Amino acid sequence: MIKKILLILLALLAGFLLWYLTQSPSNEREWSVDQAVLPYVEINGDEVKVFNVRDFRYESTSKYEINYYDREYSLSELETVDYIVEPFGSIGAAHTFLSFGFKNGDHLAVSVEIRKEKGESFSPWRGVLRQYELMYVLADERDVVDLRANHRSHQVYLYPVKIEQEKVREIFLSMMDRVNRLRDNPEFYNTVTNNCTTNIVGHINSISPGKVSWDIRLLLPEESDALAYELGLLDTSVSLEELRVRHLVNEKARLYADSPDFSSRIRD
Repeated sequence: MIKKILLILLALLAGFLLWYLTQSPSNEREWSVDQAVLPYVEINGDEVKVFNVRDFRYESTSKYEINYYDREYSLSELETVDYIVEPFGSIGAAHTFLSFGFKNGDHLAVSVEIRKEKGESFSPWRGVLRQYELMYVLADERDVVDLRANHRSHQVYLYPVKIEQEKVREIFLSMMDRVNRLRDNPEFYNTVTNNCTTNIVGHINSISPGKVSWDIRLLLPEESDALAYELGLLDTSVSLEELRVRHLVNEKARLYADSPDFSSRIRD
């Protein structure tokens, strides 16, 4: 009897592995409206042209005005990068992304997300079963911050990263290259190995090998700001608790949601 049960379990495991290994990522599905359009990038020397920057205006999480724009940026004017943490749910869950700042006041957010099909929502369990493709959303900063702070009502922390300007440029170019590669060669998201935070770490380690080692806070990134603080990537002249108070932007995001200088206002 035990032998028969073991054989059944082995057969089920083999069937699951066969199914798992035969799944293929695709860019051709019926996508959720907010993730239907893939961005791409053209780089010519100092000039970077980004196509399909998402710039939605939200009335709620499900009702919004759809808008995209194309924008040219100069690498020589790229000055800053911010690390943004959006805690949600429980047991350390959070979304993390970067926002790059330019001399003229422009900010381009890069958010690594699941690419949802119509009717889908995020599940960490489905995220390990090849049920979501991976997407780099390139967005106007107001889009991604307003959505999270004012319509999802999640806390949003925006931390300036302490890093040399040349490193900022290298991380930016690394991310833009990945945007183009995903457009041509889709990948599956994975909750453990290919998520928002592990991708950011991958870009950091590609220019500074070994800078960020594996840590449970990469899997449960609500406390990833603490990891960045310990690594000296954030301002350590104050305590982490004080840093969090200073860089919680929800109130400013609410006050200046319609301001044309939203990005500078939430940093005041």
